[in-house]
Amino acid sequence: MSDRQANDRACEVRLRVRYAETDQMGVVYHANYFVWFEVGRVELLRHLGFSYREMEQNEQCFIAVVDARCRYKAPARYDDEIVVRTHLKNVRESLVHFGYELVRASDGVLLAEGETTHIVTDAEMKVRAIPDKYMTAFREAAGRNL
Repeated sequence: MSDRQANDRACEVRLRVRYAETDQMGVVYHANYFVWFEVGRVELLRHLGFSYREMEQNEQCFIAVVDARCRYKAPARYDDEIVVRTHLKNVRESLVHFGYELVRASDGVLLAEGETTHIVTDAEMKVRAIPDKYMTAFREAAGRNL
């Protein structure tokens, strides 16, 4: 999928940097970017028509992180408004791969890019297939219609 297509299918959520998320230098502590990725991921699922909670409670379907990466481009600081753009990069029977961009709303500066890869498991952490109703939504979001 091209970057343009990914951006067309991206879900955006805005948040404001809280003081507690910064370090002594006033810069956002690096681990908080992964928290923001989760915020974006959860909102993307809602955008697709279901919630992560629904997947867990109704289907006993969990998406466990197996790889997480972040490339820091510019510092985010206290009180910055951040746009978290999340898109689905790839999906397979029991694997989901998300991509993220974090952009400062005031000037459009790219703060970070990242990705997370998840395996799909049951409640006992055994790998399982994504239920059809979610797979359909994931494939459409990744640009690969059934």
